[in-house]
Parts: sequence; C-alpha cells; structure tokens
Amino acid sequence: MEFSIEKVEILLLIAAIVAMVARRLKIPYTIALVLAGIVLAISPLTPEVSLSKELIFTVFLPPLIFEAALYIRWSELRRDFPVIITFATIGVLLSAGITAAGMHFLVNWQWESAILFGVLIAATDPVSVIATFKEAGVHGRLRLLVEAESLFNDSTAAVAFVIALIFASGGQVTLSGTLLTLLTMVFGGILCGVLVAGGLLLLAGRTNDHLIEITLTTIAAYGSFLLAEHFHLSGVLASLSAGLLTGNIGSLGSISDKGREAVESFWEYVAFVVNSLIFILIGIREAHQDFVSLLIPIFIAIILVIIGRAVAIYPISVLFSRSTLQIKKSHQHILFWGGLRGALALALALGLPPEIPKRDEIVTVAFGVVGFSVIIQGLTITPLLRKFNEITVSPSETNDH
Repeated sequence: MEFSIEKVEILLLIAAIVAMVARRLKIPYTIALVLAGIVLAISPLTPEVSLSKELIFTVFLPPLIFEAALYIRWSELRRDFPVIITFATIGVLLSAGITAAGMHFLVNWQWESAILFGVLIAATDPVSVIATFKEAGVHGRLRLLVEAESLFNDSTAAVAFVIALIFASGGQVTLSGTLLTLLTMVFGGILCGVLVAGGLLLLAGRTNDHLIEITLTTIAAYGSFLLAEHFHLSGVLASLSAGLLTGNIGSLGSISDKGREAVESFWEYVAFVVNSLIFILIGIREAHQDFVSLLIPIFIAIILVIIGRAVAIYPISVLFSRSTLQIKKSHQHILFWGGLRGALALALALGLPPEIPKRDEIVTVAFGVVGFSVIIQGLTITPLLRKFNEITVSPSETNDH
C-alpha cells in the first residue's frame, strides 16, 4: 500500500476540521473521525489508503504505546501491578475462552477459527482506550488501571495469538512450548525496550539540545518495537518498557528540563496525528465491509465479547476485595464498559494467512465488533464517567487529547 505524503496531508486536514466540529458538538473526536471516515469512503474524494497489519504495527502502534507509557509513574504502576497483571493475563484468557466457545457452539465455526477470533478480539485496545480516556479528562487510579491494563494485555493477546495461529495451521502446541514462547516473547520484549531506551538515555544525558532529545525518544519508540518484532518478541512490551524508562529515568536528569517539556509536547502532537489517521482509516474500512451477510455472527460476537469482558473484570475484582488493592464498584463498571476494541484486533485479523478457515468472516466480524465498540461504547463511556463523578468537565472543555 502506498501511503504518500499527499494522502497524509488530506487525511490530517480532514482530521483537524473534524476535531474542531466534534468539540463544538461535544462528541468524542475519535467517534467523529470514524464517522468522517465512513462518509469519506462513500464520497468520490476517498484517498486510496487502507488499513493493513504492517501499517498498524510498524507505523501507528509504537508511538502510541510509547507516548502512553511516558506518563505512567513507576511508583503508581508498582502499587497496582498485581491488579493490572491479573486483568492483563487471566482476564484476557477468560475473555478469549468465552468468546471462542461461543463462536464455536453458537455460530458453528470450527475450533481453529473460533480460538483465533477469541484471542484477537479479547484484548482491550490501547489506541481506542487511551484516546477516549484522555479526551474525557480521566485522572488518578482509574486512568492508570484502564490505560496500563490495555497496554499490558496486548502482550498476552499477541503471545496467545501466535500459539493459536500455530494450532490453526496444524502445528503442534505443547505446554512446555507454550511456556517457552510466553517467557521468550515477554522477557525478550522487555529486554529490547530497556536496552534501546537505556542506551539512548545515556546519549541524551550528554546534550541539552531539546531537538536531539526529541530525536532520541523517537528512535527509542520505534527502535525498541522494531528490534523486538525482528526477533519475534513482543514489540508492544518493548515500546512500553522504553516509554516507562524514558518517562521515569529521563525525569531524573537524563533529559533536560527544557527537553522534557519539548518531548512531552512533541509526543502529545504525535499521538493526536496517529490517532486521527487510525480512526479515519477504521471508518473508511468499516464502510467497505459487507456486514449484511454476517449480521447474526456479528451480533452474537458482540454479546460474547461483552460477556467475556464482564467475566474478566468482576470475578477478578473480587480477588482483591479484601486487600488494600480493592477496586471500587464504580471503577469496575467503567473498566467493564471501557474495554474498547480497536486497531490491534483489526491488525491481527488483517494479518491472518489466507489459508485460515473462515478468514474473511473473521475479518468482517472483527470490524463489526470494533465498530460497535468504538461508536456505541465510545459514545456512552463519557456519560458513564460523569454519572460516577470521575470527570467534572466535558470532553470539549479539556485540552488534554
């Protein structure tokens, strides 16, 4: 796919106008962008640009994951890490299992297809989740739980997806092989992030030029991700580790005070640009999907994903109910309904090999679930946040995209 500068310029102009209109209408700009993409798809002005796994993984995901991790304080993450990691592992597997079983027994998909779909749709998407919660102006522990979970559970989904793909392709899946794959991808990804970011922070400590510091953080975001993916490790965990290291160690003097301000402004802009492109492209692709022939499987999948998310949140929250890590009921409800699906699920679906059974149906149903998640859940999450007094201003009143 050719992603030329002219096409990017057109999409960014549309995104800027849509964001301005969305603020005036007081609707989340991410949803406005998806709707704009749908309108754009049926107009003669549609840029010939489409989503692909390569575009999402190599261009969009690294900066978004890095930027989100940049603002997570290690002290806060360490305190809630048991909760986050439980949601991001057991929660994802429970959700995937319920969805896979439902698609097998209710839609009559063979186990290979059902398991692949269950795994790829199980993880909440950092792109959708973080964009929505930032725009809504959520702060404190709730934002940490939602954002950190969405970042960490991608790695679980990615590892499970690799194993499910081996199974679907007729390969042998063993417990020892699965554990080895898990440990290699997780710790290898973290190591890549630490090595790349650590080396670049050492370089950053030798300069006070904020332009050089911005450049080094850009290399850290993409370099860690691409290095990990090259060795078939977790690129998500690599960029996440690089962002955490840069945000926490960089504040200790590796990056100058002026440089830190410039770095944060730069990454805020990058996140806005990348989010804008992703959501417009999701809208364009949604408009080209043939949903009519698969309405029943899509409806069943949406219900299963919602049930799976409930099972992933409420029972796990009970585990911490008698500890200092207890999760408020209102936070549980927001974690449940705020578990949006988005670009990550689409990237995994679009990357499925052609020989996978029901491959085209998996892609279409994934787009259907993501469309529901981004538009319906995205539109209702802000009123839910306001109902539980988690935000006091409307999305249009906050400058924090």
